Amino acid sequence: MATPTKFKALVVEKTDDGQFVRKIRARCIDDLPQGDLVVRVSYSSLNYKDALSATGHPGVTRLFPHTPGIDAVGEVLSCESGAFAVGDTVVITGYDLGMETDGGWGELIRIPSSWAVRLPDGLTQAEAMALGTAGFTAALSVLKLERAGVTRSDGDVLVTGATGGVGTIAVAILARAGYRVVASTGKSADEQFLRNLGAAEIIPRDQVLAGSERPMMKERWAGCVDVVGGDTLAAVVKSTRYGGAVTCCGLVGSTELPVNVYPFILRGVSLIGIDSVKCPADIRLQVWEKLAEEWKPAHLQEMVTEVNLDGLEEKIAAILKGEISGRVVVRMTA
Repeated sequence: MATPTKFKALVVEKTDDGQFVRKIRARCIDDLPQGDLVVRVSYSSLNYKDALSATGHPGVTRLFPHTPGIDAVGEVLSCESGAFAVGDTVVITGYDLGMETDGGWGELIRIPSSWAVRLPDGLTQAEAMALGTAGFTAALSVLKLERAGVTRSDGDVLVTGATGGVGTIAVAILARAGYRVVASTGKSADEQFLRNLGAAEIIPRDQVLAGSERPMMKERWAGCVDVVGGDTLAAVVKSTRYGGAVTCCGLVGSTELPVNVYPFILRGVSLIGIDSVKCPADIRLQVWEKLAEEWKPAHLQEMVTEVNLDGLEEKIAAILKGEISGRVVVRMTA
């Protein structure tokens, strides 16, 4: 199968006066970075990190022109390493894709083959991007909770920031796995949406924070998937039951963690960091296989808004304002 020499991509460029502009334009394959794997992208997605890259945030991307898109799924066009055959379907999340390496908002990507995982049976390409980094992060969080000993009989599992990309999928996975899920959100209008995903109870975020000025709070949570950080994460740690566990994968609230040692030394609470970027390949494949089987969200399509490259501009602005619920999938093929 011949590899096209030209393709379409959304490109972010830095102007002479330091502004960042976004254009959909034709690119040449020679513009792409070196790598042994070339993939024709079928779908990508929109994540908060993509929006930061698209607006020139130096904490994500410093080299321009650049094509964002930290998620991609598609067909292998060539693989010099022999890790994949031409025609294989692969999914890529994490590593440097969409950061300094041109990402999934282009019809072609060229990357190291070690970044890719063969798409498991049980997931379509569109479903893989409905999950994407957000779904992978949510599933990795649930895996780590289970490995920390959190069981269905231990009590409620909390999901903070429950209407965001990671939060919605975490609610759905935990409910599918048989946990009683409590969803915390500042968006009261999305209560029915969260119940449809499997949340047994929805609480305002103020309720999570109530009493958090104390060194310890009343025990409530057997476990938690926290995507907020800051004061919210501190309050969750203080209110987790003896022997419980909390995963941490977000910082929208704050990068600071104002918590003391009491929950750790008096209740044996575990705080588990979640890194989806450099997750080892064996664990990465295990997580994707679970997402294709027993952890596949029951109402995955209800979380998804699908757009093409032309529709991204509006969605980039919305996700930066916190106005997106669920997942935005980017269709790269006609």
